[in-house]
Amino acid sequence: MMLQGQEIDVVRKGSGQPLLLLHGGGGPIAGLPFADRLAEKFEIIAPTHPGFAGSRIPDHFNRIDDLVFLYLDLLDEFDLKDVVLMGFSMGGWTATELAVANASRLSKLILVDSVGVKTGGREDRDIADVFALPGETLAKIMFHDPSLAPNLHDMPDEQLQIVAANRMALGVYTWDPYMHNPKLPHRLHRIKIPTHFIWGASDGLVTVDYGRKFCKLIDGASMTVIEEAGHSPQMEQPDAFVDAVFKFAG
Repeated sequence: MMLQGQEIDVVRKGSGQPLLLLHGGGGPIAGLPFADRLAEKFEIIAPTHPGFAGSRIPDHFNRIDDLVFLYLDLLDEFDLKDVVLMGFSMGGWTATELAVANASRLSKLILVDSVGVKTGGREDRDIADVFALPGETLAKIMFHDPSLAPNLHDMPDEQLQIVAANRMALGVYTWDPYMHNPKLPHRLHRIKIPTHFIWGASDGLVTVDYGRKFCKLIDGASMTVIEEAGHSPQMEQPDAFVDAVFKFAG
């Protein structure tokens, strides 16, 4: 579909209450098994952020805000109402900013191992630096079972190019300031819709402690911690993840 003069790839599947799914820095995830299960109860609307999966990133896109206004336009274009908004990692940051800006079309907010705020002091590294760490270390902090991490050595060149482009796009949106908006904590009081955090117990990118502190910043928010899962509980423990979603929003 065309939005803001930009061709946006949007996956739609399932039926029921609309669920807008915003992926993280690894790229689109609507093809994974957890999304098929969610589609049994929801209509999944899953856009690909510009710059990911081989798509073009507009020259003027350089902040999470650009995605926020893009998806506000998407909600208007599809005339979606009573939407469950779900964001993963940087997609969680995007979802949080969107709910702060305008929640009139939203009914619930689900944040999965989300970045977006700084919970520690100025010098604290409360979000691991994904751009500085070697691949082996990243696999260990992002997965409960590091063997599930993508093996770059076995990827064809075309897939490697997409991985590299995803990483570049992630940097465009999240690098400065790194993975957070210092003003966001002062705006979270605007979120009035029910909000639920889902977190992998073994996440080393943003730890459970980070998640709990983030959760406390949103009035009335609740949290589910999924054991034996890292930064992507929807991949490592899809059944427990879907159960948590259905319990909150199903």
